[in-house]
Amino acid sequence: MGIRGDGFTFDAPLGWRVTRPQDGIVARNGDALVSVTHFPLRRPYDQSQFDTAAKALDAVAARLAKAAGHAVERAETVTVANRKARSYAYGTRRIGFVLAGRDEFQLFCTQQQSAACDLLFNTFTLTGPQA
Repeated sequence: MGIRGDGFTFDAPLGWRVTRPQDGIVARNGDALVSVTHFPLRRPYDQSQFDTAAKALDAVAARLAKAAGHAVERAETVTVANRKARSYAYGTRRIGFVLAGRDEFQLFCTQQQSAACDLLFNTFTLTGPQA
């Protein structure tokens, strides 16, 4: 099922319950969930800054994993929405960060090995001026 948010779209499995908190979208089926959260950036991001941004994102992911009682098990650069993005796995979770202009999109899913998680990362697209 196609889901449209403020500046982005992604697909979630059919039949999942969709909620729209103030800063993003969550699709849930029992304990499994996928979500996209939007954060404004203080300064515009340019893709030439990726290496510097990746180091900062690595630190953010390490803090999030630690808060969840885990260590980051996998950190990698992937392509999401036709741009370089960082993806991390810890415990049963996967999180990714897509930066564009003044926007940061945090992709999150539980059950990192699930088809729903792959669907989120493979179908996420930017739709605003930053696309």
